[in-house]
Amino acid sequence: MAIIPAKKDFTVIRRSDFQLRLTFKDGDSNAINLTGYTVAGEVYDESRSTKYADWNVAYTNRSNGIVDVDLTDVQTTTFTPNELFYDFKLTSPDTRENVYIRGTLFIKEGYTA
Repeated sequence: MAIIPAKKDFTVIRRSDFQLRLTFKDGDSNAINLTGYTVAGEVYDESRSTKYADWNVAYTNRSNGIVDVDLTDVQTTTFTPNELFYDFKLTSPDTRENVYIRGTLFIKEGYTA
């Protein structure tokens, strides 16, 4: 069965931390038990020729499908294009891989030094 990834765009302020809490759900809106799963995410340019960052992942509540992900201020400092792209992939215990969420990161300049 094919997974159609959710699409969600965000605005990120360059040189600032950026955090999200993600809850992974199945097609019936039930939480996916993430026990034994690996969650990975990347930030990249449109052509996927340059990877800008790997998301930091903390498994907050595996049985309820909840993870906290973040990008640090050091990572976002390198985000020099105004638009970057990201995705999050789940790898199941039996090694099946599916992208569950993807989107655009709109990069804005921070003004406080």
